Amino acid sequence: MALVYGCLKGKVVSAPTLKPSRHKNEIQYHVHATVEVPSSGSKTERWDCAINVGTSDADDLVRYKLVFDFRHAAIATLRAAGAGFAELTETRKLPALDFLRSDVLADTGAWRDSGVMDGSAAVEPAASLMRLLKRARDSRFDVYILGRKYTDGLGIHDVHMNQGSDAPFLNNGTDQNDHNDIWQDGAVLVDVGEPEWAGYFTNFTQQLVPTDERGNPADASHEMGVADEGSLA
Repeated sequence: MALVYGCLKGKVVSAPTLKPSRHKNEIQYHVHATVEVPSSGSKTERWDCAINVGTSDADDLVRYKLVFDFRHAAIATLRAAGAGFAELTETRKLPALDFLRSDVLADTGAWRDSGVMDGSAAVEPAASLMRLLKRARDSRFDVYILGRKYTDGLGIHDVHMNQGSDAPFLNNGTDQNDHNDIWQDGAVLVDVGEPEWAGYFTNFTQQLVPTDERGNPADASHEMGVADEGSLA
């Protein structure tokens, strides 16, 4: 089954919670939040959003930016969109995200390494992201979750950079469930009711750039840095 990538716009209606998930030799941690969107008639849908915040493996940390003065031209497009899920799977331009092939991260500052996760919600960036999502819930702010749709049920995951990974995530051109691709990077954006928005962006330290047109690590690849942002635009 092909990956479905897109943007979910709605309102946070639950208290964000930190949940662990075993992946081979490490535990990955996600902040889960329920986002409500209109459905047919007066009905609504509730989507589970699983947002990566770190791992238990010091060799595979999440590198993140939590930006509270995010400004970009794509904001106008997103704000004008209706609530719900907008599929962007084959889109090769904003508002689909590609950290290397667009300027979406321009002037957003340095990447920071997450702490090694031990199950505590006090470790960054989990603590700050949960505060932001609680604020969004309490103030009824619009939130925008970009990532890949669950293959079963209503939900968004892979809310991180989705290129630059080595095996078993290499994209060999076949139809599979979890692989590299371009213009499928994930993020969390929050319209905080001011000229700027808040933005949360992540990659893993084991993801390497630059990437080729399938999103796989290219020759002489290295860990993501500020100098790489927009370098393939």
